[in-house]
Amino acid sequence: RSGLYLTPCSCSGVGLALCRRLLEEDGRIHLCIACRNGQKNEATRDLILADYPAAQVSTVEVDLGNLASVLRVARELRCRFQRLDFVYLNAGIMPNPHVNFKALWHGLLTGKVLHMLTTAEGIMTQTDRLNGDGLQEVFATNLFGHFILVRQLESLLCGNEKPSRLIWTSSSNARESAFSLSDYQHAKGQESYSSSKYATDLTSVVLNRKFNKQGLYSSVVCPGLVMSNMTYRILPVFLWKLLMPIMWLIRFFAKTYTLTPYNGAEAHVWLFKQKPEYLDALVKYHSCTSGLGKSYVEPRKMDVDEEIAEKFYQKLLELEKQTLEKYSDLLD
Repeated sequence: RSGLYLTPCSCSGVGLALCRRLLEEDGRIHLCIACRNGQKNEATRDLILADYPAAQVSTVEVDLGNLASVLRVARELRCRFQRLDFVYLNAGIMPNPHVNFKALWHGLLTGKVLHMLTTAEGIMTQTDRLNGDGLQEVFATNLFGHFILVRQLESLLCGNEKPSRLIWTSSSNARESAFSLSDYQHAKGQESYSSSKYATDLTSVVLNRKFNKQGLYSSVVCPGLVMSNMTYRILPVFLWKLLMPIMWLIRFFAKTYTLTPYNGAEAHVWLFKQKPEYLDALVKYHSCTSGLGKSYVEPRKMDVDEEIAEKFYQKLLELEKQTLEKYSDLLD
């Protein structure tokens, strides 16, 4: 079996925890890990091999926010592999996050603070920008780069003897209210992360409709609130140190406070063991942790409109056609 795992992180986070946990489940798999930075890629590989010296672990270098990089790595993967059983689509950015403390205080007064703390609804904004391809950076990295990669790898994912799987990392912060079909790159708003994760949910729903008959299945997971490099950028480090005891306490009331990368990978690993044809395409699988530290998976219906999902998918296809015209030399 071969598996492709995509992550922008290096030697920490859910990415590394997932790699280790997958090898705990099945040491025969071939892991191909992908990072933007070649040195960090190799460092991650060395860490995994230190714990699992007999494991098959290879690397590729890719920046999911750069279409040329995505097309090059897709070509490389098509040369190196005959099929891919699992593709974990985990790359994500949240640039310049800002916490709205006024909204948080209002939530405290109105009794909505727990909901806000578990979803970041109304309290988390980002400042986005255009990337080198002329696309909104968060949309390009969190969704469109993955979409192009999947499209370029269809020959490795479809028509195999056994089903192939796409497992997208979404978020409990994925909200319909942050997404607009007329501004699907979220150029006009300040919740680009939430918009990109809702777009991820929509994309997964349509991919199942389009590709299940060809043996390709798509699922969406939420790792919960994990203390990772992305999380630590939201507040100064000293504040996190002060807040950590409170966060461990909150976990008795908020099961999505998984906190550790190991716990955050619970849903990813659970899906690795499931038969995809029995899964509900309209469900998001949440990693959860009890107050006493027991990890489990909770399926929740996604708040998605299938008609909007189809319209959004068509917009992705149109954007794909427009953007790939300038990269004809990287296409087969």
